[in-house]
Amino acid sequence: MAALLLSNPSLSSPFLGQKLSMSGNSKRPTVCGLTCRSPRCAVDTPYEGNVPKFSRINVWDPYKRLGISHDASEEEIWGSRNFLLDQYAMHERSAESIEAAFEKLLMTSFRNRKKSTINLKSRLKKKVEESPPWVKNLLGFVEVPATVIILRRLFLFAFMAGWSIMNSAESGPAFQVAISLAACIYFLNDKTKSLARASIIGFGSLLVGWVCGSFLVPMIPSVVLHPTWTLELLTSLVAYAFLFLGCTFLK
Repeated sequence: MAALLLSNPSLSSPFLGQKLSMSGNSKRPTVCGLTCRSPRCAVDTPYEGNVPKFSRINVWDPYKRLGISHDASEEEIWGSRNFLLDQYAMHERSAESIEAAFEKLLMTSFRNRKKSTINLKSRLKKKVEESPPWVKNLLGFVEVPATVIILRRLFLFAFMAGWSIMNSAESGPAFQVAISLAACIYFLNDKTKSLARASIIGFGSLLVGWVCGSFLVPMIPSVVLHPTWTLELLTSLVAYAFLFLGCTFLK
């Protein structure tokens, strides 16, 4: 029986009534005259169904594409973009078109803000150049340091002010004022490389601050002041502010 099977590779089945060819030339098996085909997935075929499409997808003007006016604010641009994406997010080309128009408007807004800032600086510079000579000489004594330096010195004099308030019930602020004056002169000397100039500016800032405090403090209603806060303490707080401004912005 085995020899018979080996000599005749074509098998006949009583159940199918057809021969199953086992030849190597057959690519797909046929059963009952039907060819078995590989199944096709629905994802392989393009399908959009009832997905809504953006009607202004090819409009060149980004304002018209988003449906807003040319003087629309950034809030209106964001609102239009979010509204349209909620409607057409399922259609890829529509979403890309909306995002492209939105990004283009954002870049235009950024360039306009940058240009306005540059124009403001140029106008201020022009105003300074057209100002009288005494204004130019006065501005020559002023400089704006780095933000880190401003914050460090602001923290120092704020600490001195807090220290004075904490010890207001025990003693006056003379010690704290002396330390603040020494720090002001030190900072000015480091900037100007002249101890005499630094001392003049430091003592001048203290004097102006003390005089201004003497005039301003009595105008403050007593009901808003703490009972332990004396006139000397409040005047010293004003002096700290002038010492900070003198050692930070004067040169």
